[in-house]
Amino acid sequence: SPAGPGSGWHWPARAASSGVNAGAINAALVGRIIRVDHAGEYGANRIYAGQMAVLGRSAVGPLIQQMWNQEKEHLKKFNELMVAYRVRPTVLLPIWNVAGFVLGAGSALLGKKGAMACTVAVEESISDHYNNQIRTLMEEDPEKYRELLQVIKEFRDDELEHHDIGLEHNAESAPAYSVLKTAIQLGCKAAIFLSERI
Repeated sequence: SPAGPGSGWHWPARAASSGVNAGAINAALVGRIIRVDHAGEYGANRIYAGQMAVLGRSAVGPLIQQMWNQEKEHLKKFNELMVAYRVRPTVLLPIWNVAGFVLGAGSALLGKKGAMACTVAVEESISDHYNNQIRTLMEEDPEKYRELLQVIKEFRDDELEHHDIGLEHNAESAPAYSVLKTAIQLGCKAAIFLSERI
């Protein structure tokens, strides 16, 4: 992962030319943000893949596909940022690969409402997480982190849109909605905590 000041580690030219004052960037902070956001978008992609495996041919399939397509774009952007800023991915990706798919498929087995309940829980967690990152970067220096802030704000808005779509499609009518939502969000918090650090 990126080392701190005085370590001999330098931001690549691509990062420096991307609208960021690279010399003064908090490398540890940016590395942590990009690593965890990449993991989150990777997990979200696997969740939607699991939902599509179960509900892809149903009436709600096109809606799930539409949200998944946006998540694919998010993941593509964070893949690019990881290369530009030389951030290593979390070592937990193989776990998120399986866990995300199982969560997506498992919630979809409860039907459309179960899938939408999962979407609401996950997207609420991710948008809250993005809001925390926005606050942190704004406190650090909004000008220094202009590009990263723009990306996170845009993706946060997409996640909120997915959250609202889930509510519009009867997520709250899913079996044991509050229990399901709480359990999924606890899992999301644990995944965020671990992916930032490992």
